[in-house]
Amino acid sequence: MHKWIMFTLFAAASLLGLYLLTFALPAKPVDESASLPEGMTLLKVVASNDFVFDQEEYKVKVGDKVRLKLSNKSGIHGMHIDELKVALDNDHPETDLEFTEPGTYRIYCSIPCGQGHTTMEAKLIVEAA
Repeated sequence: MHKWIMFTLFAAASLLGLYLLTFALPAKPVDESASLPEGMTLLKVVASNDFVFDQEEYKVKVGDKVRLKLSNKSGIHGMHIDELKVALDNDHPETDLEFTEPGTYRIYCSIPCGQGHTTMEAKLIVEAA
């Protein structure tokens, strides 16, 4: 009797494992830049609850056409670049920009996200072509 119960449990666990391996695998990564218009590049800024953006500096060149996209890895964050009139958040996560002049711009988190919010900054550097 115990042999049949053990066999049934083992078979059920094996079938569950097979099902999870077949149907519950994580989705494959999507190439977000594939859907961009010709001549445009993607500049993705990832924010996290470590109160940082994924890079301290982002670089582009004068003349670049860029889709600027905010992605929240953890928590809820926003992104502002005052001089370029950029305001991104969960409701409006991307905008298209074309850079015409070199300069350095301050990127900062615009949504109070915790104790480290005031230091959550990065730079966007637009280099001469």
